[in-house]
Amino acid sequence: MFSRWARVRAATVVAAAAAAAVGLAPTAVAAVGDGGPVSPIAATWTPSLATSGTDGSVERIRKIEQCGSTMYAVGLFSSIKQKVTTYARNNAFSFSATTGAMTPWAPNVNGQVNSIVLSADCSTAYLGGTFTSINGTAAKNIAAVSTTTGVVVTAFARTAGGKVNTLARSGTHLLVGGNFTSINGSTKKYMVSLNLTTGKDDGYVNLNISGNYVYTDDGGQQSKGNSTNVYNFSMSPDGSRLLAMGVFTSVGGQARRQIFMLDLGATSTTVNGWYSKDFDQNCHIVEPFYLQDATWSPDTSKVYVATTGYKAANGLGYRTWEPRGDLTAPFTNICDAAAAYPSGPAVQRHDWIDYTGCDSLYSVAADSSAVYTGGHQRWADSPVQCDGNGNGTKVVSPGMSGLNLAGDSILDPNVLVPTNRYSKGRGLGATDMLITSAGLWIASDNAQNVDACGKTSTGAIARGHQGLCFLPYP
Repeated sequence: MFSRWARVRAATVVAAAAAAAVGLAPTAVAAVGDGGPVSPIAATWTPSLATSGTDGSVERIRKIEQCGSTMYAVGLFSSIKQKVTTYARNNAFSFSATTGAMTPWAPNVNGQVNSIVLSADCSTAYLGGTFTSINGTAAKNIAAVSTTTGVVVTAFARTAGGKVNTLARSGTHLLVGGNFTSINGSTKKYMVSLNLTTGKDDGYVNLNISGNYVYTDDGGQQSKGNSTNVYNFSMSPDGSRLLAMGVFTSVGGQARRQIFMLDLGATSTTVNGWYSKDFDQNCHIVEPFYLQDATWSPDTSKVYVATTGYKAANGLGYRTWEPRGDLTAPFTNICDAAAAYPSGPAVQRHDWIDYTGCDSLYSVAADSSAVYTGGHQRWADSPVQCDGNGNGTKVVSPGMSGLNLAGDSILDPNVLVPTNRYSKGRGLGATDMLITSAGLWIASDNAQNVDACGKTSTGAIARGHQGLCFLPYP
């Protein structure tokens, strides 16, 4: 799925240009994630999925990336609309980060692209997903593509024996995570480091990842099938550490579930001691893997996570009328919640947990003022109620939420009922969030004809944002 801060370290877009494009007062250029929170007023110039989803089909933008002044987006789609023009684009496209103007880049990938990362000079895009060809050239689930021509870079090996979920670049290393059990001649499973030029295993990652989640809930039901994989990455702002999410119980000889942290050394990687016993707790049997995304505070002192999971499989929170978890305990379940942890190299207690009330979160981003979460949630700040049973308090927060650094909703002052400052159409849920120096990018889908994101300058619901939305810094 998706690396966060390293994805925008090469970005040169200025906040003033983005603000001017949506009619806001110019502001000084800030470091990535320095400041905030972002405006709830959505930019009007961003591209979107061209189809509405009214026929029952679902398209989605799965991942967004910035390199220089250009944004790159990948996923599952066949056409993109920008203003009044529709462009044929099969599962990958790029556009101006300040005007939304589409570029000619059209790799024509014949299957879903789950992740994208760029070379340091922005000349090469590395793509991972479930596909077999790009612009007519055979490429199985992994490939390098020219950002000028869109053609496959044939010097880079391109055969993964299974789905590629997530990519990140660390110096000269392309870090790859997925369901694969072999890739470009290497027999390493689930996570590997590839040479950026040849695509071959460069030996930087040797983790022996294994295990899956097998447990029984308080109703006597067994957890449903889940296979070992690495699902998502998040790079620290300084590039020294990497968070990896997925299905595993052992990583580098260390017991880990849901998430692990890697130290990225000069010649090799090692598993960091950072962890929490919260991650050992089980959620609903149909969602054994629940920690979908994580990100860092700008100063790297905190890690924020976003989860699915519905409800606890055992103990407090298993029954829908109970509190979702024990916020005073040293550890508890974090099912359907956002949570914050110190990033130090030890077993950590959560700083806070913000429950959605039994709705999934899939993405999280943070700046120095706020934590943003995306999913198909209806509420935030909902420590007791589940699925609208009416128990306890909650804040209306459809599709996305903004939380302050204490883990509480940033409230909209213009409404009487407790309502989060931010919202978007729920659909299947926002699958990626990316903070840049200009603001917050949100990737999602068009399910149920969802096109709402944020507000207009008059306070009305902003429409026309199927799959992609941008909230600038004011």
